[in-house]
Amino acid sequence: MSSRRKFIKSAAVAGAGLGIGMPAISYGNILGANRRINVAVFGTNGRGASLTGTFAGAADCNVIGIGDVDTRAIAKGQMAAMKEGGKLPKGDQDFRRFLDDKSVDAVVIATPDHWHAPMAIMALQAGKHVYVEKPCSHNPAEGDMLVAAQKKYGHYVQMGNQTRSSVTLNKIVAEIHDGLIGKAYAGKAWYANKRDGIGEGKPAPVPDWLDWDLWQGPAPREDYTDNIVHYNWHWLWRYGTGEILNNGTHEIDMCRWALGVDYPTKITSSGGRYHYDDDWEAYDTQIVGMEYGDDKTINWEGRSCNGMGFWNRGRGSLIHGTKGSVLMDRQGYIVYDMWGKEIRKEEEGGKSVNLGTSGGGSLDARHIDNFIQTLNGSAKLNSPIEDANVSVTTCHLGNIAQRVGAALDIDPATGKPSKNEDAMALWSREYAAGWAPKV
Repeated sequence: MSSRRKFIKSAAVAGAGLGIGMPAISYGNILGANRRINVAVFGTNGRGASLTGTFAGAADCNVIGIGDVDTRAIAKGQMAAMKEGGKLPKGDQDFRRFLDDKSVDAVVIATPDHWHAPMAIMALQAGKHVYVEKPCSHNPAEGDMLVAAQKKYGHYVQMGNQTRSSVTLNKIVAEIHDGLIGKAYAGKAWYANKRDGIGEGKPAPVPDWLDWDLWQGPAPREDYTDNIVHYNWHWLWRYGTGEILNNGTHEIDMCRWALGVDYPTKITSSGGRYHYDDDWEAYDTQIVGMEYGDDKTINWEGRSCNGMGFWNRGRGSLIHGTKGSVLMDRQGYIVYDMWGKEIRKEEEGGKSVNLGTSGGGSLDARHIDNFIQTLNGSAKLNSPIEDANVSVTTCHLGNIAQRVGAALDIDPATGKPSKNEDAMALWSREYAAGWAPKV
């Protein structure tokens, strides 16, 4: 038995009973207790290769397929699975082959953002359960469609906001909800990193290892340039969603979870692309304010190109209440009094990656185990898509407010901007012919 598989079995015990503060759910299509789940992973160059290894090392799971438009990434995913003691998974540049394979029970989606929701919807329609990396959508309309598809087809969908499976954070969020710091009314979330610029892309021949047409998939067609594949797409609107969704999703979700709020009533944003002059279209510096009913607020500050964080942390969340504050991150939590004096703290067991692009660690292991055991009927999802999508859509609204240059009034029942045609024009996107997702 691999060391990772041993760890995940112990993590399953340590994480038993998680889901504190999460909505009760009951879906059909449970596969059966202790049955080994056959999984195909889509997108295995970076983050997906890490997930492949974690799924392959998990109890009750087999990775039997690797789908990636890059033949080199297929090999990377296969190696990650075999390193954990699994058999050589089948590889295919076209993920749709695995949707047609009845032996595949669930798919893992770690592709570029523009593929997340369309691919997840296709998987649900093919009868598969879905583990989709954050963000679960490229735009808010896709998030709504994915939630509708889950309800229509009844299969499980878990998003990869793995802090929802943290033992220590489930514990402290429950205490916050029980009045540990009085009324919790404000959340401060942040992310700071030192990213390089992406330069100016030049037209280039499509590499022989890449299916560029399928890589673009739902996105309107563009000629291949040399600075998009594999990571820089994050900062281009036609494929990515910027830092607030690439990383801010995690900490904003933590704040929303602790404060017990859903959609905001108002959202503002300020920032821009300041650090470099290049093809990067999103923002390397952004401050987003979210106001909620019941006198609550969340503030997120993101800096992609300057790594000086807050409280000696590159990322985290700080929750303020009428009787104290709580700092939360992937390593655990610290409780403070009203003057900032430390009262107590607790560290999360295991290790987690904070700023690396591929992720990994104990939180991934617990989140993945939660997904697998839910499919087997012995757990409930810690991040069901209908709840996760609220955090993702909120982040989209931050980008929309910045792009239209206006404060947005939000309908808290739907998350949609009110009386702003420019904002609603960004609620969805244009698709390549024949690729628009449908529920």
